[in-house]
Amino acid sequence: MKTIVIAAPHSGCGKTTLTTGLIAALRARGQRVQPFKVGPDYIDPSYHTLAAGRPCRNLDSWMLPQAAYRELFARATRDADCAVIEGVMGLYDGARYDAEEGSTAEIAKQLNAAVIVVLDAGKVARTIGAVALGMQQFDPAVNIVGYIANNVAGPGHGQGVATAITLATGKPCFGWLQRNPALQLPERHLGLVPTAESGEWQAFVQAASTAVTQQIDLDALWQAVAEQPALTGNRAPTARVAKVGQRPRLAVAADAAFSFLYPENLELLREAGAEVVTFSPLADQALPPGTQGVYLCGGFPELYAAPLAANQAMYAALRQAHTQQLPIYAECGGLMYLTEAIGDPQGQCYPMVGLLPGVSMMTARLTIGYRVVHALTDNWLWRAGEEMRGHEFHYSVWQERPASLPYLYQFLPHTPRHPAQSEGASLGSVVASYTHLHFLANPILAERFVQAAAQVSLT
Repeated sequence: MKTIVIAAPHSGCGKTTLTTGLIAALRARGQRVQPFKVGPDYIDPSYHTLAAGRPCRNLDSWMLPQAAYRELFARATRDADCAVIEGVMGLYDGARYDAEEGSTAEIAKQLNAAVIVVLDAGKVARTIGAVALGMQQFDPAVNIVGYIANNVAGPGHGQGVATAITLATGKPCFGWLQRNPALQLPERHLGLVPTAESGEWQAFVQAASTAVTQQIDLDALWQAVAEQPALTGNRAPTARVAKVGQRPRLAVAADAAFSFLYPENLELLREAGAEVVTFSPLADQALPPGTQGVYLCGGFPELYAAPLAANQAMYAALRQAHTQQLPIYAECGGLMYLTEAIGDPQGQCYPMVGLLPGVSMMTARLTIGYRVVHALTDNWLWRAGEEMRGHEFHYSVWQERPASLPYLYQFLPHTPRHPAQSEGASLGSVVASYTHLHFLANPILAERFVQAAAQVSLT
């Protein structure tokens, strides 16, 4: 199988566009392409899923143990002809400044993948060769097989930068993408707009595929990527968790406001015995019949605060679920939704479910980064003292939080830049936090979620 990593010197070089286009172009050639994204991103994978016609998976070497993400890769590619992996940030950027942990480079070496580096040529000429050479020499163990220039002004500029790259590195430049408004994706405060929201996403995928097919030498690219033996790992769909005897129904939020979720989390819940069904906090008037547990994932509730607030029937259904002691797990946007209100910087507040005291206020400051969480209390999901890795990515803060409300986690410092602090809440049957978790890092969490739901009696 061929494994291709699309990397860059930094964010904004066009990795997502190029990766989406390459996936779609290879698929059009009859290849079964399994897409991946390095790191904890939820949004970019939605474009790769559209292009490939199968779920994009995250490869995160910081949150997941090596054995877990290697098995994830092996399982996902068991019926694929090739894997196309979009890197995160710059090729060598990860969880630390002094080591490769969590970086695209680490994943590429672990998977023995061929790396293609995308270079932004928008404001550069011959100097692009120096950038390419630096990428190649920084870690010779990374298998860079060639380059692609992006954002070029025209054929002359494209040919010029391609020549500079090849002369400097001895590696091919497989082509270049010219500036094209059809390849510009809309962005906002957390990055690109997810495809879970309405938009001309299929048109973008087609435009990216056409650009790659017409402007990139796909034959040369394909030939430069060597076939690799199957990755050692569990490729069969065997159980990773113990199955609960009963089959409780878990309702998972899924709509334009709530779409940040790792597919493995749902797969593990199913493996543990749950029946997973979806519902829309925006549109549905009630939880699915027979619901015994609720999963409120992350997303953009702040952008849909008004229609969420208008759906008072769903608020009542969630409050009733809490009264009945259904386990309710909320991450980031889910936590915001469960507070008393969401407020924007202009002072407009929209009432929310109100299971958590206090309000979620949007700010101009981005909270982002990996976290090591240390559970502070026993609840249906955690035992006090347990630890796990996760990540945060949000602009809101939880204000007016009562001092008496028990915290869920303490963050343990994993670098000098991240001092210990407390976060989240455990209140009745609600377990809520700004921290996103990947259950594959600790599958017992999926088992406990299903066990807690199975104990709920709806009679």
